[in-house]
Amino acid sequence: MTTPQTDIRHDWSPSEVLDLYALPFSELLFRAHHVHRLYFNPAEIQISTLLSIKTGACPEDCKYCSQSVRHKTDLERESILDVEAVLEAAEAAKAGGATRFCMGAAWRSPKDRDLDKVVEMIKGVRALGLETCVTLGMLKDQQAQRLKRAGLDYYNHNLDTSPAYYKEIVKTHSFEDRLKTLESVREAGLNVCCGGIVGMGETRRDRAELIVQLANLPVHPQSVPVNNLVQVPGTPLDGVASIDPLEFARTIAVARLVMPKSVVRLSAGRAEMSDELQALCFFAGANSIFYGEKLLTTQNPEAARDMALLERLGMQTGNADPA
Repeated sequence: MTTPQTDIRHDWSPSEVLDLYALPFSELLFRAHHVHRLYFNPAEIQISTLLSIKTGACPEDCKYCSQSVRHKTDLERESILDVEAVLEAAEAAKAGGATRFCMGAAWRSPKDRDLDKVVEMIKGVRALGLETCVTLGMLKDQQAQRLKRAGLDYYNHNLDTSPAYYKEIVKTHSFEDRLKTLESVREAGLNVCCGGIVGMGETRRDRAELIVQLANLPVHPQSVPVNNLVQVPGTPLDGVASIDPLEFARTIAVARLVMPKSVVRLSAGRAEMSDELQALCFFAGANSIFYGEKLLTTQNPEAARDMALLERLGMQTGNADPA
């Protein structure tokens, strides 16, 4: 029997990650589950809630996104929410079991004046006893430092897909632009929430090379959201062939193996997943979900369904801190 590798590495090659993908399914899940147990309680799931604090009219051309001004999705534009409305949503999230409250704004990059309200939101959410996370687009060094001073815990900035496939998905900024923001976030001392999206027409090699990019960052992202594309009418990716569910589970397992101490989150696309696939992903090393009716603008499973599933699986909610 092969002993799963457990050391923390930052020198993965695409061929090594592809070899993991190619393992027999049961062997891959065995290795991933073994590693997961070394660092986490396998019966514990961390719950986050995501709120759109500024919706629509984003100037970027990301082919998957309903909020791009370039796509005809009939999404209504909304100005940034009042701080009071955000705090009410955070209180409801906490009452529902969330330990982290995430706030997303449809900006290419925020203006300094945009951060005034965001800073108030961060301070208010932290005062409720919740961890805070924001996703605001590309940041300058001083903006990341300001968010850190405000008490922000996590900054989300996904790499989305492989460097080679990135230009097929986004043309208004580059893969290197994403890496620069991640560098600013790390240097400010913020935790990094960074993952990607599968099911966008990419190949397995693209998925492997995305994971290589994440695993070879100077520090593994503390949170790694894995999104299964939600196809939105009016976006260029509406109608693309869906990823095979077992390939999605393989992606979770491979992410767990190469980033053993990262929290791996099932993110967008759960509304279309069966309970059985989610259970398989939890076994493969996923230990976080987004909880609530919506993820920014796309549907998410009802809270009651999530709680019922966790109860059926004998799982509990918690912070999913690595050992």
